[in-house]
Amino acid sequence: MPGSPMPSGTSPALSVSGIRKQYGDTLAVDGVSFDVLEGEFFGILGPNGAGKTTTLEIAEGLRAPDDGTVRLLGQPPWPRNEALLPRIGVQLQASSFFERLTAREQLKTFAALYGVGPARADEMLELVGLADKADTLESKLSGGQRQRLSIACALVHDPEFVFLDEPTAALDPQARRNLWDVLRQLKERGSTIVYTTHYLDEAEVLCDRVAIMDHGRILAMDAPARLVRGLDAPTHVTLDTAVLTPDDARELPGADSVRADDVTVTITTRAPASLLAALAERGSVDGLTVRTATLEDVFLHLTGREYRA
Repeated sequence: MPGSPMPSGTSPALSVSGIRKQYGDTLAVDGVSFDVLEGEFFGILGPNGAGKTTTLEIAEGLRAPDDGTVRLLGQPPWPRNEALLPRIGVQLQASSFFERLTAREQLKTFAALYGVGPARADEMLELVGLADKADTLESKLSGGQRQRLSIACALVHDPEFVFLDEPTAALDPQARRNLWDVLRQLKERGSTIVYTTHYLDEAEVLCDRVAIMDHGRILAMDAPARLVRGLDAPTHVTLDTAVLTPDDARELPGADSVRADDVTVTITTRAPASLLAALAERGSVDGLTVRTATLEDVFLHLTGREYRA
């Protein structure tokens, strides 16, 4: 399995080794192994049904593996390890709240369960951007606000290690980006984070390293930028045909191939700096778009099919 090496002299906060889980005839997780360092933001990526959630549930001790081992903060999380509970925070894909409580009351209740003072509730509301919704019933919050409240509840006891399962699923684009800010703040506070997502663009922005899963297996694991660079994929530059003709495009330095239709011309290049400099000298930059390789291209390379969340 491709993967990035552990930095020398470091020990993992989470070590997953050869875990397998089968449900009937379905092998949900098939020999998955990875380590997560203290303070790392680690993403488990893949389409629905890839095995992400089952992997996360095994790692956090909510489900037993059929085979393999897990060490979380130096201890086995399964069977239920009460010594770990104050040290980890878990946000599930389908979060549950107490009925008929406001956002602040939800957090105060979760804080009390962990022996944390009630003042922590307002601190967490501020962290996740819900201070102005403190006295709003949880049932009246929007989907994005409920997701942020769910994360706040998982963090109310200031855990060392945080598990987040699809925290931005089903959110509109603006709500997703608002939640990205919360996740960045968690990283800045020194939390170790493992999260699952089927949004590959999101993982490129947030994660230090990612594991790409499909059909229960990890296909590749590394920093997003290194995975993309490993493709040695070309850059695609697109302009309006009114700005640049196909014949002129073919004469540009670094132009490997040119495709055109009635509206646009697209240049494929492995020397984007030279090509873009030439376009700038011509003044041909109106409406220009540049597309470089992404994690979706990595998935296509690994599986031979386009990514579908």
